[in-house]
Amino acid sequence: MVGAGGIGCELLKTLALSGFQDIHIIDMDTIEVSNLNRQFLFRQSHVGQSKAKVARDAVLRFRPYISITPHHANVKDSDFNVDFFKQFSVVLNGLDNLDARRHVNRLCLAAEVPLVESGTTGFLGQVTVHVKGKTECYECQPKPAPKTYPVCTITSTPSKFVHCIVWAKDLLFAKLFGDKNQENDLNVRSSDASKSSEHGEDVFERRNNEDIEQYGRRIYDHVFGYNIEIALSNKETWKNRNRPKPLFSRDVLPEQLNYQNGNVDKKCATDDLSSVSAMASLGLKNPQDIWSLTENSRVFLESLKVFFACREKEIGNLSFDKDDQLAVEFVTAAANIRAASFGIPLHSLFEAKGIAGNIVHAVATTNAVVAGLIVIEAIKVLKKDIDNYRMTYCLEHPSKKMLLMPVEPFEPNKSCCVCSESPLALEINTHRSKLRDFVEKIVKAKLGMNSPLIMHGSNLLYEVGDDLEDDMIANYTANLEKVLSELPSSVIGGTMLTVEDLQQEFTCNIYIKHREEFDEEKEPDGMVLSGWTQSPLEKKDDNKSVGNGGSTSTSMPSEGQSVELDEISEGTEICSKKRKQPEVSAGETNNKNEVERLDVVDDGEEEIVILDGWDTSNKKKKLQEPMLKAIVSAGFSISERKEGLRKGR
Repeated sequence: MVGAGGIGCELLKTLALSGFQDIHIIDMDTIEVSNLNRQFLFRQSHVGQSKAKVARDAVLRFRPYISITPHHANVKDSDFNVDFFKQFSVVLNGLDNLDARRHVNRLCLAAEVPLVESGTTGFLGQVTVHVKGKTECYECQPKPAPKTYPVCTITSTPSKFVHCIVWAKDLLFAKLFGDKNQENDLNVRSSDASKSSEHGEDVFERRNNEDIEQYGRRIYDHVFGYNIEIALSNKETWKNRNRPKPLFSRDVLPEQLNYQNGNVDKKCATDDLSSVSAMASLGLKNPQDIWSLTENSRVFLESLKVFFACREKEIGNLSFDKDDQLAVEFVTAAANIRAASFGIPLHSLFEAKGIAGNIVHAVATTNAVVAGLIVIEAIKVLKKDIDNYRMTYCLEHPSKKMLLMPVEPFEPNKSCCVCSESPLALEINTHRSKLRDFVEKIVKAKLGMNSPLIMHGSNLLYEVGDDLEDDMIANYTANLEKVLSELPSSVIGGTMLTVEDLQQEFTCNIYIKHREEFDEEKEPDGMVLSGWTQSPLEKKDDNKSVGNGGSTSTSMPSEGQSVELDEISEGTEICSKKRKQPEVSAGETNNKNEVERLDVVDDGEEEIVILDGWDTSNKKKKLQEPMLKAIVSAGFSISERKEGLRKGR
């Protein structure tokens, strides 16, 4: 078992009661108070202790004769390598993040151990089976990426409340309480200097001896008043949009504010400053009430006041935390004031916190149902009953009078770079982008590698590891700061790079395509990674039909298409074999080559992943196998393989 949280507690109980005798649990987390409403193996007295160890002790009280081995550790630690995974008959995932899921998937593929994957979000969930060579691996289909919004929409033309939340959280909160030197569009100043002489200086800098309420009102007037006035001066923007209304504190609040509950010193007299509340000061008790514009304005000024009075030492280093009561109150109030300006419906603190923290509130019953389904599939795996493996989806509303929808497993995707070793393509400016950009944004962020090794032919460009000598470390560190085309073995358009993670025993080939310019809004990384579409070595024959070379999928979201917060289904292209499919949603396509798939990545740990567009139209092309593949398959140890790579063997 990997994970002892929402799904994990239910899973361990069900395994024990189903007759499983030898179970290992890996979980790096400790128990928090917020876990207790659904992770039933834990009690108040366990807060701060290891989830894996406490879960073991709890189950052994009613099943004392089975063997449960807890590991309070990160599954990505080097101790949990391929050899460790080989000792198990099946691996069961109850994780809450994509990075760890991908890591376990690769270890299971390398160890040739079946994996049963799972996830829940609210009432939705799924259980899938992954067996090397027989079903698709966990990464055969692209996973949901966190939703991002264009900066221009957030700063200039918000149309949804989520836009206001992102503005309040990532721009205003960060500017006021985070790094003071960061630049963003909140620094806009009125072009009419005579209108407000104070706009000749940094508005966000508190003046000497300035009263905190005066400072708060000045910030209020700047971001909700002057900045909106400046935006309105561009008449083209508002030809086909509703014009926002500038808001100034004098029009919303009296000159002097009266507070109901004592002075600031009393509020600050607590050991847990993250629990200090502006709501309490103002007598606002119900977080599900929708505050008026006046109430939001009062909360905005009061929370700003409390931050400076009680938590001034933290200012300059703060980042938004959904568990920080004062931060949530400030962001809710700021988002609602901005929403009022742009004619967007206001939301309660409860709703705003859910959006700001990407929260979908956990449903314990869904975790229990999913845990039961995991055990059912695990038993099939142990029996090698492959004909009866099922991917099962939990639905919120009945479809065909069913709440559980079983689907036959998908075949391995021949375009998968993980289990089918299909190359990828990377568009990048090889004359501007550094090797560090490639490592951080592609190898680690996109490919999920922890300890990458990068080769160009037989030349080793970069690696990490404890066994490196000082001169090698210095050499690789220097390479990181060089642009790709200036590396010792120049990386330019047409270059094929081989990237490997020795711990995961995962190798990937990336074909480099040089590209001069990128759209800063749509392609902020300055590089685009995609699946293999056409071999650079093959000359296109214009007389040939499309055949197997292009995608036949028509249901993919188009580039830049917005996806609503509550969308959870994922469109994917089927490889070949026809499969029975459920009616997952009203918007499901009936195309025989396509199926809508739920792909929930949470285990009820109060997080949601919001989907964006992706491309699954990529086809595998034959390439000459790199030298590295032969080394990987030869069975050498990690240290032997590294040494062989360094010497070009």
